Amino acid sequence: MSKLLDPKVVMAIKDLSLAAKTVVDGFMTGVNKSSIKGPGLEFSQYRSYQPGDDLRWLDWKMYGRSDRYYIRESEVETSISVRFLIDASGSMNHEDGGYKKIDYARYLAASLAYLANIQGDAIGLYVFQDGGLFSLASKQDFQHLSRMFYQLENIKAGGEFTKPIHYKDIYTGSKRRELLIFITDMYEKNAEIIQLLDTLTSLKNEVIVFHLMGKNELELDFKGYSELEDLETGETIKIDVKTAKNIYQEKLEQHLSGLRMKLLDRQIYYRLISMAEPLDQALRDFLNQRSKLRT
Repeated sequence: MSKLLDPKVVMAIKDLSLAAKTVVDGFMTGVNKSSIKGPGLEFSQYRSYQPGDDLRWLDWKMYGRSDRYYIRESEVETSISVRFLIDASGSMNHEDGGYKKIDYARYLAASLAYLANIQGDAIGLYVFQDGGLFSLASKQDFQHLSRMFYQLENIKAGGEFTKPIHYKDIYTGSKRRELLIFITDMYEKNAEIIQLLDTLTSLKNEVIVFHLMGKNELELDFKGYSELEDLETGETIKIDVKTAKNIYQEKLEQHLSGLRMKLLDRQIYYRLISMAEPLDQALRDFLNQRSKLRT
C-alpha cells in the first residue's frame, strides 16, 4: 500500500485539493494507467462544429490540417455525471484513530471527485444534514471542482438525517448517464436511509454505497469506556465490554449481512469501509462501477 493512501497521512494535509491530488497520484502508481482515461485520449469519430457545442471538445490539430472546426464526439458521449451524496448527520461525528467519520467522508469524496474530473465527468454534491439538503448541481470544469472542495471543507456534521420531503431535490439531476455515490455510516432510526436509497434506485442510475465504520465500532474497542452516547439523540447506554463483545459482534454480523442483502435486492453496490483502511479500494470500486455506464 502506498503511504499516500493511508488516511492518517492524507488527513494531515489540510488543503483538500492537494490531498485529493496526492491520493489520486498515489493510487495511479499502483494501477494500469491506461485504465485512467481523461478527455481526449479516445474517440470514435469527428463531426463538424455546430453553434452551441462545447468549445473544450474542439480538435485544434484537425483545425490546423483542414482549417475547419471539428468536435471529438465520443468525449461528450463517454463522459458521465457523478453525484456525491454525503451523510452529515450527527452520527458522522463518531471518532476513531484521531479523526471523525465526516473527515474520512470529505477526503474520500474529494479524491473521487478529483479522479472523476480528470476523466471529463461532471460532478455534483448533495449534503444530508440536520434534516435538510444542500445541493451543488453537476458540472464539468476545474472551477466547479474547486467549488466542490470548498463545500466539502465546510461541512459540519450535526442533527438528524434529512427528511424525505427534501428528496425531491435529488430528481433535478443531469440528463446524461449518472453514477450516484453515497457516503454514510448507515445510522438510521426509522428506515430513513433505506427510503432515500429507494428514491435513488427509482432514478435508474448506478448507485454505490460506501458504508463507513470505525475500527472501534467493528471491534467494540472503546479504550475502557463503559458508557456510549448516541450522537444524534444524546441518549447514553452503559456497557460491559468484556461480557458484551461476543454478543455484539454476532449481532453486528447479522446486521451487516441483512444490510448487504437489502442493497443487493435493490441492485445497489455496497462496500463496508473501516476508517483505518486506505482509500484505494473505494477508488477501484468507483472505476469499476463507472465502466458499467460507459459500455
